[in-house]
Amino acid sequence: MLVAKMVSGAEQQQGHRAGVYKQKNKGHKHGKHRTKGEIERENKGRVSVTALTKKQRKEARKMDKRHKANQLRRNKKDLVLTEKRRLGSRDGPPHLVAVVALHAGVDAEAVTRLLRCEGAGGLVREENSVCGVSDSFGLVMPRFKQRFTFLRPDTADMHSLLDVVKVADSLVFVLDSTEGWDSYGDHCLSCLFSQGLPAHALVCQGVSDLAVKKRVDSRRALAKISEIRFPGARLFPLDSDQDATLMLRHLGAQRQRRLGFRSRRPHLLAQQVSYTPNSSEGSGGAPTGLGTLCVSGYVRGCPLQVDRLVHISGFGDFLLSQIDAPIDPLPLNSMTPRPAKPGKEGDVDMQDGGVEAASVRVLMKADPARRESLQAEAEVDPMDGEQTWPTDTELLEAEEARKSKRVMKVPKGTSDYQATWIVDEEDENGEEDEESTDDEEDEDLMMEESIDGEDLDSQVDAASVGGSEEEEELNSTSDKGGADQRYDEHMDEAEEGEGLKRYREARANEMFPDEVDTPLDQSAKNRFQRYRGLKSFRSSPWDPLENLPADYSRIFQFQSFERTRRRVLAEAAQEEEGAMVGWYVTLHVVDVPPTVMESVQAGRPLVLVSLLPHEQKMSVMHMLVRRHPSNTDPIKSKEELVFHCGFRRFRACPIFSQHTSADKHKLERFLRADAPTVVSVYAPITFPTAGVLLFKQREDGMQDLVGTGSLLSCDPQRVVLKRIVLSGHPFKINRRSAVCRYMFFNRDDILWFKPVELRTKWGRRGHIKEALGTHGHMKCVFDSQMRSQDTVMMNLYKRVYPRWTYDPYVPLPLPWVKGEGTQVPDDFDME
Repeated sequence: MLVAKMVSGAEQQQGHRAGVYKQKNKGHKHGKHRTKGEIERENKGRVSVTALTKKQRKEARKMDKRHKANQLRRNKKDLVLTEKRRLGSRDGPPHLVAVVALHAGVDAEAVTRLLRCEGAGGLVREENSVCGVSDSFGLVMPRFKQRFTFLRPDTADMHSLLDVVKVADSLVFVLDSTEGWDSYGDHCLSCLFSQGLPAHALVCQGVSDLAVKKRVDSRRALAKISEIRFPGARLFPLDSDQDATLMLRHLGAQRQRRLGFRSRRPHLLAQQVSYTPNSSEGSGGAPTGLGTLCVSGYVRGCPLQVDRLVHISGFGDFLLSQIDAPIDPLPLNSMTPRPAKPGKEGDVDMQDGGVEAASVRVLMKADPARRESLQAEAEVDPMDGEQTWPTDTELLEAEEARKSKRVMKVPKGTSDYQATWIVDEEDENGEEDEESTDDEEDEDLMMEESIDGEDLDSQVDAASVGGSEEEEELNSTSDKGGADQRYDEHMDEAEEGEGLKRYREARANEMFPDEVDTPLDQSAKNRFQRYRGLKSFRSSPWDPLENLPADYSRIFQFQSFERTRRRVLAEAAQEEEGAMVGWYVTLHVVDVPPTVMESVQAGRPLVLVSLLPHEQKMSVMHMLVRRHPSNTDPIKSKEELVFHCGFRRFRACPIFSQHTSADKHKLERFLRADAPTVVSVYAPITFPTAGVLLFKQREDGMQDLVGTGSLLSCDPQRVVLKRIVLSGHPFKINRRSAVCRYMFFNRDDILWFKPVELRTKWGRRGHIKEALGTHGHMKCVFDSQMRSQDTVMMNLYKRVYPRWTYDPYVPLPLPWVKGEGTQVPDDFDME
């Protein structure tokens, strides 16, 4: 009864309704993202894939990066250890060691004699000698399970020394016990360090002959001397068989230095060489002047392919016909020769010659469809270009120019039509060369006039002196006449005059950079018609494809040189076909001139390298070079230099420019000593990295090291601008304007150059407002008042290009002597 009443009361009770004054709080601002409840209601029981949180993903990514770095480090370490263990072992090439004497008083032959003796524990193989090098031999060390090839290049021949060091695995420098190295040894070290120095060891003889108390002092003094060039290097004495064994152990276990320009390219040093002249069937078997060169050696660097071009240092690029696998002359396990890759059939007999007649196997032959071409220059089509029909005015101008042409000397019987195709020597040099030399000739003329004036004054003063003084002078000079005459015998007057001329030009360019004088005999707008003004050298545009010279039609250009370089080097690193590293092979090089064999017979080593794709083609190469401290003579732009770039050497006339990150680069008239300079030249393409050496040949045949650096890039579109500065003097100075003179000498030139901006040495900027009169006076407006000692200048620019002077033939240099031009003779009496 009670329960029924309660139920009926609850049904009758009504809920409370809030009034209008009920407090309403703001909702929680949850950042407009869904709550967990909303997500669960939307999913309706569906379970999503388990995902890591941001913290978990970050930790996992961090661990993955750490593991990946450890794996890369471990792989690189294993690769280095594998290469180190392979060098000199059964699977790799013999350890190539070059013994270099750095002092005229040391005996490098005694070092090689001590290393090859029986007390050192090695087995000598004379048949493994290097072709072209007299003192070379193979050495097998059963105790260390390694094999070596020692050679002693002729240090007097710089080309041979540089070629051997390019392929050597280790160098042994022989030092003097008191001086270390002499001037020529320091010259050799400068060249080797700039080219790229492999692993090396320092050796000294004669220490054991000293007293016991003096040995420590001698080694300490020698270590102090060697610290200049070889910081932290260890000095090895080499006076006994035990010292030789320790040296061999050190050479086999020391850390190898990786040189990029040779590790990325297959190369070998010729062990055996033979030459077979070609015969022409159509001429009854007469020789054609070329032949096939068979070069045997161990493959180094990376696998060698038969379809690639090969470069012989100092002679050029050639094609391969086939690769053979003869018997390895330096086996490690036994003293009996073994084939390079035994267990296969198809052996053939080798021709008689420099290579021993033995059973060999043909590894591969060149495929004409896949073999690279020797084409170095692009085919030039003179009719390839858009050309419109000339107008009547242009035809009349051409006819007038033909009638007013200057008279030329032509052969007898030459018609007028034939005479128009004969080019004078001046036209052959080009207008650009004439313009570039006009300013220099003017400066030379001014300097010669000043010198002549000084000489004339001195002659007049000398003529006014009395006869008694002349007699005293004759008596005093008669005693020294013989000594002066002996001193003058070693003086080259022509070379001294040329050096004085270059020195004065360099000094004038340093004191007044790029300043030229406006000619009086012709108008400035005709003299400087190729030049233009720039509002800003940094930001003003300059089209790199505008008015290109004819030589640019002969070169090759990459759309992106850096991308092509990365692709080519990556493909070369992944190459697994061809003759592998460590194989003893014979390369058949076709169409080789007989001068290569003559060079080998003269006792010079033969280095052969396989080129990467595109490296036989010509383009514009840029090298970053710094002038060598030993050179004090000014080196002028477009002066012939000898280049050593990687495995190549050639002669060319480069241009110098500043090394900046802008799109335009200012021409340098001389090779600067205080900053690196970019050297631009037409040369075969070479992919960086590679060392660069610049030599200048003297009149007597010696070559001085003038610059060292590295290969920068290959970019024909690099804009190099030559700047000239026209200077004027303020004649009348007002508050904001000034009347200037001596910059131009007629009214037409002022109106022609009126749009070009002016500047002063004190930082004022302005422009030409109007011409005053007809003698070159002009009214100029500046941003502030000028000073009377200020100078008005106008900058003009034109683009310059290298000269096509590439010559792959480099003459052999004479033995280098420091400062021979100013060397005092031995019989000269200083008193």
